[in-house]
Amino acid sequence: MNISLSKIYVDDDIRRAVIGVLNSGQYVKGENLQSFEGEFADFCGTKYAVGVNSGTSAILLSLITIDLKEGDEVIVPSHTFIATASPVKFLGATPIYADIDPDIYTIDPADIERRITPKTKAIIPVHLYGHPCDMDAILAIAQQHDLRIIEDACQAHGALYKGHKVGSIGDIGCFSFFPSKNITVLGEGGMVVTDNEMLAERISALRDHGRRQKYIHEMLGLNFRMSEIHAAIGRLQLKHVDEWNTKRRTVADYYNTLLHDLNNVVTPAEKEWAKHVYHLYVIRAKQRDELAAHLKREGIATGIHYPVPVHKQPCMESNAYLPITERYASEVLSLPIHPQLTESEVEYICDKIHGFWR
Repeated sequence: MNISLSKIYVDDDIRRAVIGVLNSGQYVKGENLQSFEGEFADFCGTKYAVGVNSGTSAILLSLITIDLKEGDEVIVPSHTFIATASPVKFLGATPIYADIDPDIYTIDPADIERRITPKTKAIIPVHLYGHPCDMDAILAIAQQHDLRIIEDACQAHGALYKGHKVGSIGDIGCFSFFPSKNITVLGEGGMVVTDNEMLAERISALRDHGRRQKYIHEMLGLNFRMSEIHAAIGRLQLKHVDEWNTKRRTVADYYNTLLHDLNNVVTPAEKEWAKHVYHLYVIRAKQRDELAAHLKREGIATGIHYPVPVHKQPCMESNAYLPITERYASEVLSLPIHPQLTESEVEYICDKIHGFWR
């Protein structure tokens, strides 16, 4: 077999939508983006959504909008993609890294509490791999210390925390539509969601050179716009996401069933208050690199999310010590997961994992 880590869904409706935009001559700032924003806000249960050109831009614009400045601190996990923390440093503020919950790999609220200082301005919890963070605990900390919460939901479209869509719980939620995500625009794209009209209006202006009307630039902004082609694709992908997330959960359940008897493998956990949407299905194994090499020989793609914690990246210049994050970075292994993955493919993958230890 030849089994890829992820697989993008493209059908004739998507192809027709792209051709429709090409034929329209309206490639930016058109009806598709406006509609996608409204539909995505409805999906998340928020009042506003603003389309941008990447998840990274969504986080950067959110930080600018809360007036993050040089000398401020933002508490972030290190077990995440660097885009969670790099916009903080890019703006001259300091990322303060917190360790993770050992069961679900998301930021540990108790460690957030320990790292708050008078300079702390915000918290960026990451709903990693598609599992929500413990948001009630994080909200309580933020309220006590008067901090902003920017949810990094770039891997968690449709995930639920106590029945609420992630991204709708903090002050601002940020999403990515990169090709591997649960919803993609077949390229780069992102979305910011919020219930705060002032924040939404400011982000909307910042993504378009700081203007609300043509030729009048009220603030200093840049071009972070989403194209009409990407918006048209995103609208069609959004129609399928609940069905796709259900299929991802079914695949994950089958993995759990077939791998439960392996003492050498730790399968993903799901808290009783969460609905995991499995952007990634991540196991832990002590012989991770050897197992990955074995699976590659058997035609099975795997990934490591993430082999080098953010606080260990040369550009971040951090001396933080995060014992759980650093240990798990040497153990995590992402197995193939996507809605089109078949039972026979999951059985093949799990048979080869068992065979590694046999």
